[in-house]
Amino acid sequence: MSVGGLLAATIGVLLTLAVIGIGLALFANGAVERNRGVLLDQVGPARRAALTLESALVNQETGVRGYVITADASFLAPYRDGLRSEASALATLRANEHATGAGVAAELAMVQAASQAWEHSYAVPSLASPTTHRGVAIDLEGKRLFDALRVSLTRLQGALEAKDSQTRDKLEGASANLQLLLVVAGILILGGVLGTGYLLRQTITRPLARLGAEARRVAGGEFSRPLRVASGPREITAVGVEIDAMRERIVEELASVEAARVRVEEQARELRRSNAELEQFAYVASHDLQEPLRKIASFCQALQTRYRGQLDERADQYIDFAVDGAKRMQTLINDLLAFSRVGRSDGEQKQVDLNEAFADAQAALAGILESSGATVAAEELPTVRGDRTQLASLFQNLIANSVKFHGAEAPYVRIVAERAQGEWEISCLDNGIGIDPEYAERIFLIFQRLHSRETYEGTGIGLALCRKIVEYHGGRIWLDTSYTEGACFHFTLPTVESPKETTT
Repeated sequence: MSVGGLLAATIGVLLTLAVIGIGLALFANGAVERNRGVLLDQVGPARRAALTLESALVNQETGVRGYVITADASFLAPYRDGLRSEASALATLRANEHATGAGVAAELAMVQAASQAWEHSYAVPSLASPTTHRGVAIDLEGKRLFDALRVSLTRLQGALEAKDSQTRDKLEGASANLQLLLVVAGILILGGVLGTGYLLRQTITRPLARLGAEARRVAGGEFSRPLRVASGPREITAVGVEIDAMRERIVEELASVEAARVRVEEQARELRRSNAELEQFAYVASHDLQEPLRKIASFCQALQTRYRGQLDERADQYIDFAVDGAKRMQTLINDLLAFSRVGRSDGEQKQVDLNEAFADAQAALAGILESSGATVAAEELPTVRGDRTQLASLFQNLIANSVKFHGAEAPYVRIVAERAQGEWEISCLDNGIGIDPEYAERIFLIFQRLHSRETYEGTGIGLALCRKIVEYHGGRIWLDTSYTEGACFHFTLPTVESPKETTT
């Protein structure tokens, strides 16, 4: 069964028990209300009417007897009031005969008969002639008839009292039944709630708890053991199946990741080996290769100096080509060595004052700046974490490019820094010939040149070296294509929040 079906069945049972309990309570309450209505609205008024009837008959007898003795008409007032009260009381008693029962009706008939007998045999004759034709026999007969009437009234009161007692007993019994039914209904509802709670606990809560324990086991890293799918409603079983499928997928992914990790470790070992070979090559290039190259360049320069003009013009040209090629080869090897060294430093990065790095670059370019008449200015630069030598090389290459690719006016280079979004953005602006925006990415590739070697000297490594230095320090570099006064390069470096350290 699904969770929805189980909840629907549970709610149905609870509603059924509630309806049964409420129905029984309403039935018992109806019995209580009926008996209370009979007691208060019918038996009670009938008893009060019987008392009124008795009082009315006594008033009639008193009035007649006083009139007979005194012949005073004022004594007839109680008699007449008694007649009216008698009629009203009899009407009330007759109206409630269906509730008071046949026994009360019979007693009421006997009271009416005795009252009529007293009325016709004593009251009427006495009122007609109170002082004539009277005798002791008439008074005795009247007394006898009224005593009989009193007996009938007593019996009527007794019948009404019995009916009252009987009705009260029924009311108490109905009240007791109502209380019992309320207790039974409460027990049924409470039992239903407890049973429902137990059923839901067994069929939903416990399976969910077991499923949660299995899920926590998987979340804890125990992926190899299959998930014990908890029995229960369809939805819980389906969730367990899905979790187990997820576990299997994780196992597969972990196997793939482990295989990838092994491959990465193998590649890392291979890369370390390759880097070691490259470092060895760099060492060879810096020592073993440069030594014969220096010898070639030295002898070619000696030939150029000693034998210029002694050979023909073509021989002098060939010697110039050899000298120039040797010099360019030395420059290219040195630039490649500098490019390969970026990022290979094992030393810890320190806080570097970029003002000092900029001063180092200016000192290295002092001859070029003086000969070209260039002006280089920098605003207050920040302190960053990095390698001072490489940062100085970054400034040196950017400034050298600006000076080399100058226009008709004397070169002017300006360095500014601005902090934005947790990093420093440093800009190098010049008044040179500028760079076409379509080459904004190409210029950062190694050995990429936009001009011929005869027009502008260089190996095409400078900007590639700048990008590698900036990326090694966690930043990025780009050409500002919107700048039209020359060339403008921006690069970013992470900010340093800690106090400035002393560098040595």
